[in-house]
Amino acid sequence: MACTVLGGGALVAELRIAAGSGTWLAFLVGEDTDEADSIALVHGIFADGRVRTIDTSNNYGMGESERRIGKAIREYGGVPDGVVIQTKADRDMATGEFTGERMRRSLEESLERLGLDRFPVLHLHDPENTSWDQAMSDDGPVAALVAARDEGLIGELGVAGGPVRLMRRFVDTGLFTRLITHNRFTLVDRSADELISAAHERGIHVSNASPYGGGILTAWPPTVGRYAYDVIKPGMLRSCDGFAAVCADHGVTLAAAALHWSLDDPRIDETIVGMRSLRDLESTIALAEQTVPAAFWDDAASVPLARDEWQDVPDGRWQP
Repeated sequence: MACTVLGGGALVAELRIAAGSGTWLAFLVGEDTDEADSIALVHGIFADGRVRTIDTSNNYGMGESERRIGKAIREYGGVPDGVVIQTKADRDMATGEFTGERMRRSLEESLERLGLDRFPVLHLHDPENTSWDQAMSDDGPVAALVAARDEGLIGELGVAGGPVRLMRRFVDTGLFTRLITHNRFTLVDRSADELISAAHERGIHVSNASPYGGGILTAWPPTVGRYAYDVIKPGMLRSCDGFAAVCADHGVTLAAAALHWSLDDPRIDETIVGMRSLRDLESTIALAEQTVPAAFWDDAASVPLARDEWQDVPDGRWQP
């Protein structure tokens, strides 16, 4: 675990965790986060030193998440050394346009909101919303982002999206040095297992987002009734209940087990956890600093998994 030197010479251990800003404005459930809470969170991350990445996107809150981060950066006096602000280039959410020209506009919008002059890390976002041929065309979104990287506007270029078979095709192009997969490598859904291995073997930086599956794995009994973006299916719910029972046997919270399932995997470079406030930052750090005993994982291995209800079922629900 790396260490960061804070003011006064204090050393803090860096965690392989990124703070996700996708839930600041209500998407499916819940309420909007107050702007003051968002800005306090960013300032807290800057000052604390253990979480070193803030993850956002052009389309989170229709640009509002980036705007708030930009405001927080200006109020703080800049981004501290070693902290990475990473964002994503998005299609036009009103028209669906997913072209090379749209990617350039997305970059311009994000730079203006964030107040940056370049992106240390930027991902092509949700390419499942266009075809493979359009994505890879000479004047398409991938070509536009590769050109921006070659111009020095982007430090590292990644791809972030859902369907694992499509993500594997992008990984195999050799054009990307970063990958974000979400809701597909959790205690109860292992859809992205082979994708993560393939990316890791290529030396690609792997980020695993949504280790709690949208909230179902944060507490038991559950406080939400969905996994990812849909109502949770019966088999997945039984899997959650099975892991919760093993947690009870070992005195481990379900949230700690869910986080460490991702955090302790050596193939995963960073786990993206949605945070809305300083309290979320503090609770995430507390969970990350816990130790989940090996005996827990031994017993957890016997919990049945509902493979046919995963986001990407093994026999192939989605085809490129």
